[in-house]
Amino acid sequence: MSCRQNITNSKLKFKFLFLHKHPYPPFIKEDTTKLIVGTLPPPRFSTGDLLEKDVDFCYGSYYNSLWLFIDKIHNLNLRFDNSEEAVQQRKAFLIKHQIGVCDIVASCEREKIDASDLGMKNIKLRNVLGYLQQYPNIDTILFTGGNSKNGPEYFFRKHLKAYGLKLKLVCNEVPRIHSFVIPSGARESVETNRIIKTVSLTSGSGAANISISRLPLYKQLKAKNPDFNTFDFRVMQYREFF
Repeated sequence: MSCRQNITNSKLKFKFLFLHKHPYPPFIKEDTTKLIVGTLPPPRFSTGDLLEKDVDFCYGSYYNSLWLFIDKIHNLNLRFDNSEEAVQQRKAFLIKHQIGVCDIVASCEREKIDASDLGMKNIKLRNVLGYLQQYPNIDTILFTGGNSKNGPEYFFRKHLKAYGLKLKLVCNEVPRIHSFVIPSGARESVETNRIIKTVSLTSGSGAANISISRLPLYKQLKAKNPDFNTFDFRVMQYREFF
């Protein structure tokens, strides 16, 4: 094999990796009681190439639907555009309802520039447990997805394992609920163990529609009302926690 062929083959083996960094710092206040934990926004939020209906804030992708569910539940009349007003509307809601956002993925690398959780490589996680210790009023984590590979609950379990902690099943019905204990020795000036509840909400992505359609409860509701759809199902589920 010639030197020229060796160089050509080396180039073919090289793959460009896109460094996908989370564009937003955690949004947490001193009185925050619930914490939304996802993975990270689509790459366009890191590069600034927003779509017309995207909002430059956590869960700002119009196709994620989280804010559509919240808007429906609370009749907020939210804006879905690139304006600063749209950002402030969402911050105001979170502050009023003592909800924070701290996605667990700080950065990853991608061969394909898309929002697939499975496409993430060389993943670096945020220290979510550290934020829980810093903000002692938080008692609930809302995962925007279940325990599928590279989902928020999946990463959080790995994160807890590094500290010798694990989730304990509380309710196995969708949305599944777990709990875990932050030992008193992990935090200064706290004498008792602190129990954190976690709720694994059905993902707001379109990919989750198939799994929803297979749920017995969804089938029952659909049979009673043919107009009932996966969006309605999520609104019904999210209403209890938002």
